[in-house]
Amino acid sequence: MGDKRLNDFKRRWQQMQYTECALYAVGVAGLFYLASQSFYLGFLGFVVGMAVALLLFKPWKLSAEQTVAYVDAHVPEAGYSSGLLMLPQSELSNLSKLQRYRVETQLDAVLTKLKPPHQLPMAAMAMFGLIMIGLAIQFMLKEFQQNPKTPSTPQNIQFAPLDSVETNTAIPKLSSTKIIINQPDYTGIAIISTENPNISAVTGTVISWQLEFDGEVSNVQMDRMGELFSLTKRNGGFILSQTLEASGFYSFSFEGANGNKFVTDLYSMEAIEDQAPLVEIDGLDQYSYFEYNEVKQLPLNTKVSDDFGINGAYIVATVSKGSGESVKFREETIRFDGTLSKGKKQLQLKKLLDLDKLKMDPGDELYFYVEALDNKIPSPNISRSETYFAVIRDTITDDFAVESTLGVDQMPDYFRSQRQLIIDTEKLIKDKPNLPEKDFKFKSNELGFDQKSLRLKYGQFMGDETELQAAPGQVSSVESEHEGEEGEEKDLLDAYSHKHDSDNEHNLVEEHEGHNEEGGEEEEDPLHDYLHNHDDPEESTLFEKSLKAKLRDALSIMWDAELYLRLYQPEKSLPYQYKALKIIQEIKNSARIYVHRIGFDPPPIKEEKRLTGNIETITNFDKKQEFDHQMSFASSRKTVSRLEQLIQGSNFTEMDRVLFQDAGNELAKKAVEEPLKYLKVLQGLRDLDKSVNRTRENYTQVQKGLLSVLPQVENNPGKMEQYDDEINRLFINELGKND
Repeated sequence: MGDKRLNDFKRRWQQMQYTECALYAVGVAGLFYLASQSFYLGFLGFVVGMAVALLLFKPWKLSAEQTVAYVDAHVPEAGYSSGLLMLPQSELSNLSKLQRYRVETQLDAVLTKLKPPHQLPMAAMAMFGLIMIGLAIQFMLKEFQQNPKTPSTPQNIQFAPLDSVETNTAIPKLSSTKIIINQPDYTGIAIISTENPNISAVTGTVISWQLEFDGEVSNVQMDRMGELFSLTKRNGGFILSQTLEASGFYSFSFEGANGNKFVTDLYSMEAIEDQAPLVEIDGLDQYSYFEYNEVKQLPLNTKVSDDFGINGAYIVATVSKGSGESVKFREETIRFDGTLSKGKKQLQLKKLLDLDKLKMDPGDELYFYVEALDNKIPSPNISRSETYFAVIRDTITDDFAVESTLGVDQMPDYFRSQRQLIIDTEKLIKDKPNLPEKDFKFKSNELGFDQKSLRLKYGQFMGDETELQAAPGQVSSVESEHEGEEGEEKDLLDAYSHKHDSDNEHNLVEEHEGHNEEGGEEEEDPLHDYLHNHDDPEESTLFEKSLKAKLRDALSIMWDAELYLRLYQPEKSLPYQYKALKIIQEIKNSARIYVHRIGFDPPPIKEEKRLTGNIETITNFDKKQEFDHQMSFASSRKTVSRLEQLIQGSNFTEMDRVLFQDAGNELAKKAVEEPLKYLKVLQGLRDLDKSVNRTRENYTQVQKGLLSVLPQVENNPGKMEQYDDEINRLFINELGKND
């Protein structure tokens, strides 16, 4: 009996697993059926879901050992001895037989109540979840079919009578339609023959329409955005050829034998512009610098792509020599390596630019870019890359010097500003760990020279016409001779230091000015404050005293900044540079000239009436001006409102026809750019001219189309609405009386 109970439990366990598989399969079947509305797909979903679930759970592989293990783990009465029930009694010992008998008696009342393990709630939730997903997909498909995002356009030309015709009148039918699209030869696209009137082709495409009718027709015309073109009758059909220059829409019309007019829907013509080639240069810095003694080569890897094919690509290089007014330019066209395969849509081009072969010398500069052309006829599209620069550093440096026999100012053509010096110094400090010691010292010394050039340039405003003027921190000749006599060693940093406490030039000048040659005080000149003495550097300036003192402070600080740059300590020079920049900015702000603004010039104030509080003769000034705000798509928005009235039962009038035509003209301007988006709306507005189409359903459809394409209403400036009541008005009136 015990083994039978275990087998029954195993069977119930397997049934639970089969039920779970069935729930999953039902969920998949519901998803397939609701999404496709097909019974066969639903049945296929059930089969696939059941097969996958059975392969995952494998209920047929449930073994007796798994059953015994589960019973031993969940039934304490089994005493982990339920496996004895599966063995023959002849193989058991006396003790085992006794234990088996005890287990049989214990499991009689317990095993029937034990529930096999299962996940039925999870399977049921998965089933309902899949069914809900199917319902959601079905709902979205219905919404998409009712309100498609892109308007459905007819795939062939169909004529309809413009007005109602007699029932016994034979209506001519279009028996054959052939549209030949011949795109430009350079595109490489073969000639297309189609019946679809909605055309999308490259600009310059020649389109030919060939229409044949069953019945007698006359005056077949194409209406292309208001322009009428007559079709030529040939070989029993009507032919028209046109070149596609811009996007738009068109329709056909003809007259029957009885004079009845027939017209087609609106069809779109989309002109695709030929894009210019795309030029990309990989792995090249925009600025490249070379020393005169290193290899001066630039590897140029260029990728050129075009939509219809590339006709040519080359490098345009310009070499500049000289400086100032003597600069000369030489332009060259350089071809890439290898043979250029014309007509390909993508090219990978390479060229190694050798600056020596371009006959460049130190100080010369090279500007180059890549230019590409496509196959467009007659005028190809041309595009170019960014301009890249290559410079060979000059080995000659300019300096200030005044020789005994030559008094020429050797000021360089340009010099760095204090702000640029700060930027370069900060960059040098940042790059210090990555620079060799020799390069670091060289760049620091170069910045010191630039600081010196800037100081001398500003020194011209102080009257320092030569560098031989005694600079701050420079010892006098008397002190130099005295030190030479005593045999003291000369300090090599005296030319860069700024010793405020030593007997420098400032102290010597002050001492010399305070005493005359005889040792007595010099008599003050009464005209000293009113003269502009060019012989005195301190007086040969147009600045006032305060600006002159600030500039002298800036020059003194520049000395300290130059000192630390010469000592290869740019981090100590940086604070002095910031101080000098601050003083220079203050001087610039102080020297600005302010011009009186042109505007309202108030009348002079009468002092006898000022602060008296009498305002009887003063009147308020009120000005009112109306602005006409032109709302975009005004006729189209009025059409939406008028369509709502027509839907409610209002009668169609001649004014409505004019309003709908104006709305169509507004939308036609936008339809040139996006014909497919506005085509259905324009067709709906035009159909309302026919009395047979003036139904409530058509009004509603056209109104929905207008609302879908109209942009949001822009903000109209106007007076804000505020809460107002009688008390506030009385209060405002009293304030007006007091005024």
